[in-house]
Amino acid sequence: MNSELRDLHADTEQRKIVDLFEDDANRASRFSARFGDTLLDYSKTNIDDDTRAALLSLAETKGVADKRDAMFAGEKINETEGRAVLHTVLRNLDGGPVVLDGDDVMPSVLETLSQMEQFSNGVRDGSFKGQGGRITDVINIGIGGSDLGPAMATLALAPYHDGPKTHFVSNVDGAHIADTLRTLNPETTLVIVASKTFTTIETMTNARTAKAWLSEKVADPSAQFVALSTAAEKTSAFGIPSERVFGFEDWVGGRYSLWGPIGLSLMLAIGPQAFKAFLRGGQSMDTHFRNAPFSENLPVLMALVGVWHNQVCGHATRAVLPYDQRLSRLAAYFQQLEMESNGKSVMMDGSTSEVHTGPIVWGEPGTNGQHAFYQLIHQGSRVVPCEFLLAAEGHEPELTHQHELLVANCLAQSEALLVGRSLEEARAKVADKFDGDELERQARHRVFPGNRPSTTLMYPKLTPEVLGQIIALYEHRVFVEGVILGINSYDQWGVELGKELATALEPVVSGAEKATDKDGSTQQLVEYVLNNRN
Repeated sequence: MNSELRDLHADTEQRKIVDLFEDDANRASRFSARFGDTLLDYSKTNIDDDTRAALLSLAETKGVADKRDAMFAGEKINETEGRAVLHTVLRNLDGGPVVLDGDDVMPSVLETLSQMEQFSNGVRDGSFKGQGGRITDVINIGIGGSDLGPAMATLALAPYHDGPKTHFVSNVDGAHIADTLRTLNPETTLVIVASKTFTTIETMTNARTAKAWLSEKVADPSAQFVALSTAAEKTSAFGIPSERVFGFEDWVGGRYSLWGPIGLSLMLAIGPQAFKAFLRGGQSMDTHFRNAPFSENLPVLMALVGVWHNQVCGHATRAVLPYDQRLSRLAAYFQQLEMESNGKSVMMDGSTSEVHTGPIVWGEPGTNGQHAFYQLIHQGSRVVPCEFLLAAEGHEPELTHQHELLVANCLAQSEALLVGRSLEEARAKVADKFDGDELERQARHRVFPGNRPSTTLMYPKLTPEVLGQIIALYEHRVFVEGVILGINSYDQWGVELGKELATALEPVVSGAEKATDKDGSTQQLVEYVLNNRN
């Protein structure tokens, strides 16, 4: 990271963020940005005019604009795999042609979307049936992006559900699929197998289990299967006809794939019209990212705030705190998006990064987290930058008071992180209960350091369109951070080694082979498993 930013941090590290508000009555508006009705407030950070100017200059000198344009143009910016990065095409409903290797990819994208819509309508109106009649339940079997995305979005948009119930199975742990199947009727259940290669071990193991379960009651279990895959030969061998196979290209990464066939379970739940509103929300954020000046560009600003906190200030983690119960899977989704994309130590040119790259992303919905880990956020020895997300309005008009309590809690937490509580204020709170040395001891336990940074993203209501905007916002934010850090955000070699070793260990764990070539710890653990299972 450049020396100017490090010098700015050194000069302002001890400054109180709250003092910036006292010095500038318009700070909140000057350090906020809007996209339509969405507000990003980053004024509760230690970023001032000089720091912001330096960060914006960093984005310019690192070539963010050129890389952005190259991505949208279909250039193969995923250099380690020689691929374009075009998940944005999946939501390009109102845009023009997108040419890749001389061909416009939009006709095939729109044709796949139309096929998804036709199939979804058939399931939802009952013309596509299971052996026992109308489909009542849908199981999406996938892992990683093939699970986190649709599971998160389907829960987030629960108020818009008017289709079959949706269930998600990802873990190869048999408990996951067993607990899911236990309550369902195989004769009215549709199974979606989401795996681009149709070889993902966790997904295919669960798919075979689901097929065996269906076979107990259904004469032709394959008739109630759908594949989201490009491996036509493998899906055919599994028994799934081509009209129920929805493919996507290698320029769509798994963690960016919700916008296409991987989103079929979401479309089945909320319907094609609402799904298209979701896509248009993402597309509108694409347009904003491409056209807004960096000083008003939400993805760029969020990325620069993140770079400031992580790479410059040295804050290793980032808490994502949606004040919305239906966004309870959002932190996990953004965790994969950020950490699988930017959790690298090797730069594009093959050299080792001189700075730490992606932050550790974690979080839970408010207000649950307030009764769990907020203790550490407020009084712990490490600073955790927080990102609050909040809707002005909920979906339950009969419970307006509860939403008001939710809003009050969210705003109070960001205020508490900002202002804290001094030792003098703490003494005053307990002066009627203690005195002398005990007063001092008790007061110190009630001190809040404050001066802890946070941002708040506010939007009117969590609709399909708004959810699309939020996801696209974070996608582009990760992209900008990756460009600034000089890494490839679109490969994920870090997941490979463990998968390879797991494949080799499977016959050892079953007892068919000996673990002679393994380290002593692994041999001991395998021996324990073999000796302690029936």
